[in-house]
Amino acid sequence: MTTPSPSSLSNPALVQAIDAEIDSVPPAEASLPVHPNRVSQLLLGASLVLIAFNLRPVFSSLSVLLPEIMSATGLSSASASLLTTLPVLCLGLFAPLAPMLARRFGAERTLLGMLVLLAAGTALRGMGSIPLLFIASGLAGASIAVGNVLLPGLVKRDFPTRTALMMGLYTMSLCAGAAGAAGLTVPIEKMLNNSWPLALAAWSLPAIVIALMWAPQALASKRHAQHSGYTVQGLWRDRLAWQVTFFMGLQSALAYCVFGWLAPILRSRGMDGVQAGLAVSVSVMFQVATCLLVPPVAFKCKDQRMINVFLAVIAVVALVAMTVGPISGGWVWLWAGLQGVGQGGLFAAAMTVIVLRSPDAHVAAHLSSMSQAVGYTLAATGPLMVGLLHGWTGSHHATAVLFILLGIGAASFGIGAGRATLVNAKTVAA
Repeated sequence: MTTPSPSSLSNPALVQAIDAEIDSVPPAEASLPVHPNRVSQLLLGASLVLIAFNLRPVFSSLSVLLPEIMSATGLSSASASLLTTLPVLCLGLFAPLAPMLARRFGAERTLLGMLVLLAAGTALRGMGSIPLLFIASGLAGASIAVGNVLLPGLVKRDFPTRTALMMGLYTMSLCAGAAGAAGLTVPIEKMLNNSWPLALAAWSLPAIVIALMWAPQALASKRHAQHSGYTVQGLWRDRLAWQVTFFMGLQSALAYCVFGWLAPILRSRGMDGVQAGLAVSVSVMFQVATCLLVPPVAFKCKDQRMINVFLAVIAVVALVAMTVGPISGGWVWLWAGLQGVGQGGLFAAAMTVIVLRSPDAHVAAHLSSMSQAVGYTLAATGPLMVGLLHGWTGSHHATAVLFILLGIGAASFGIGAGRATLVNAKTVAA
């Protein structure tokens, strides 16, 4: 391993833009200018941001209604944990398919297909059938996996001079989708005569609208050369690459525990559905600020070890406090805000070290792909274990221990991933 050069990957905008950027998505130079007209460029930007909005409601809308679903269907805690885990698992399992689909059909058309399947999967949840609910969750998760991989690459490709602005809007839109679904799903359910299936299916409407908006642009797009001519060797055998991957996976496990189980945990402690959903929404919205602030700070530091540990401690302490600590008298809002600061910072830090530990953009792209495929698969164990522990013990006290263990793991691998070294991998001509 070698010490990274300050000039090699010193652009903070790349920290977020590299998210799942892959060799099969061409660099910006290969497609300039694809959208020379200012109006079409604005439409493209708005479309990408709105697509991002649809990538998180599937997770947070389900969690706030989980008590109603379990009560109405007799779903056990173990089955509920599988239901919350399935879409997260699909994020890891189906992420590697995105570059192959983009090479075959083009990134724009692949995103259109993703939106159609996402809308269909979300709408299927309205049938009220438990088997269909599992099928729909898997379909939606697979669709979101493709969007996670392709969207940041399109942003970077089509907005090379405004990448920082667009990635900021992209991040905020992701958080807005998660926060909106967490805060509005229960009120929507009450408006629909307490129908949890219709409340879940309601989140297919934004996906349908943006699919109709995106279709003319996707179908009119011209396919670009889909391979950069480079590959990366040695990455999967490198210890540092695995430390980065496990750091990404464990912080993601904490994040999806929040998406999948924080609202049910708070409701089991006496909060009503609206307040519990709002607490999750507050936590998610606080993630926006730290997602934007952490990368520039991390780039200026000699290494990121202390940052990674500090953020893990904040996220876990606040999450444990909401699980077993005081939540009345305004405490829950303090914990929700702190948890959002820590969790959003952890995500940004995980994306940052992908870039800082990579000797060039091609290695960073492959390291991002590796950390997503393996990391999200690992992350799926988080919400799964929360449900299983609740089913075995009948309370969430054991869940608090799980959160602490996940935090210790994230901090430990964050120390390894935060060291000022580079992965021992190299880019070669394919």
